[in-house]
Amino acid sequence: MKNNSEISKILSGEHENILKVVDALESEIGKLNNKNINALFFRKVIDFIRNYADKFHHAKEEDILFKEFNKCAEEGRVHCNPVEQMLVEHDEGRRCVKMMELGLDENNKEELIKGSGGYINLIREHILKEDNILYPMIEETLGDKTKKSIIAQFNKINNLKKREIERFEKFVKEIKQSNKP
Repeated sequence: MKNNSEISKILSGEHENILKVVDALESEIGKLNNKNINALFFRKVIDFIRNYADKFHHAKEEDILFKEFNKCAEEGRVHCNPVEQMLVEHDEGRRCVKMMELGLDENNKEELIKGSGGYINLIREHILKEDNILYPMIEETLGDKTKKSIIAQFNKINNLKKREIERFEKFVKEIKQSNKP
């Protein structure tokens, strides 16, 4: 049911960046049994998750896209509304990141691995659901005027946060390069 309209392209493109960082995170936690914690790496990943994945990407979903879709649900224009589950998963991701940070702050590999592993599993499943089920459902439900408004709001956010986005995209490229076998 994957959809390639503008809203989906924007958000799924951000998902690709998130998944690249998650792949590097998975690789790094796989090495933790045999080496010390690379605190700088984990701090950068936590910063990326909090500021790119959550405050930038999830904010677009929660503050703009999901609100518009919920209006359609309230009007009875959708047969089911998975938004509540997506919000629960966003909160669960935040809990995993707190656990990662606690493990890092306390130099506790077990806690760091547990939080990282929880986030990795959660976000991969979450992205799969959004890209293949939720976004196409939303695109099918929203009217053209609403879609244009959402895209305009996304573009405004992208322009306001341009430097931050560039910094995080640079990090994604660096992390992808350093994660090559």
